[in-house]
Amino acid sequence: MTKLINRRPDRLQRLVLGALPFLLVAGLYLWGSEQRLQANPNDKLLPAPSKIIDTMERLAFEPSKRSGDYLLWTDTAASLQRLALGVSAGALIGLVFGIVNGAIPLAHANFSPMVTTVSLIPPMAILPVLFIIFGLGELAKVVLIVIGITPVLIRDLQQRVIEIPREQLIKAQTLGANTWQTIARVILPQIMPRLLDSVRLALGPAWLFLIAAEAIAATEGLGYRIFLVRRYLAMDTILPYVVWITLLAFSLDWILRAVSQRIWPWYHGKSRQQPVATS
Repeated sequence: MTKLINRRPDRLQRLVLGALPFLLVAGLYLWGSEQRLQANPNDKLLPAPSKIIDTMERLAFEPSKRSGDYLLWTDTAASLQRLALGVSAGALIGLVFGIVNGAIPLAHANFSPMVTTVSLIPPMAILPVLFIIFGLGELAKVVLIVIGITPVLIRDLQQRVIEIPREQLIKAQTLGANTWQTIARVILPQIMPRLLDSVRLALGPAWLFLIAAEAIAATEGLGYRIFLVRRYLAMDTILPYVVWITLLAFSLDWILRAVSQRIWPWYHGKSRQQPVATS
């Protein structure tokens, strides 16, 4: 009999097992909503699915009476723009300093203590400082994302650089490569797919910082809309927005993984575990 630790599900089993938790949550919500609405038809905590659908249709396909905008798409565009700017800037800074800190011992001794210290500062604690320095506009929200994810990216990438076999660096120098040629020809190609892995992991915190910044100071955005309607207990808006944010985050993660697999198939082929032989 095959041991449980060695049993691997096929494609259909993975789909079924992956869908079960979502079906369970949906079933619990439907049951809870029905129970609360039976006790109080005006209950707002767990609105009926039909009410949620009606609200989302209104937000997505009916222009706002006040601004004339389609609120769901306006909020989505604003949030994605802020997220893209913050994550892109953080990834670029993380790549540069991660490689330099990991490859050059003098730079590591100089910058690593500061990076470690900054990475331990809760970004939300300095949000008021950012608003004071950069104002309440777009820049403060983007900077919060950068500050929140960049130190972690730097620490992760510099560790990945340090883990590159020393023999590869010695061979490159033996063939006449200088420091920057070694970085460009040996280190950078191996770090790029790992950068996308790190960015995928940083997307969760990036969304958190974005929503928090939008909730405090914004006139549009997914976080702004959620915190705007919370005072009315408008769960028919809050819940779909949370689900929509989750779908956006999942889509971004899937896109980054697909890009990585397309550009660097060697990395994913090497990292994928092989089935364990059983007796």
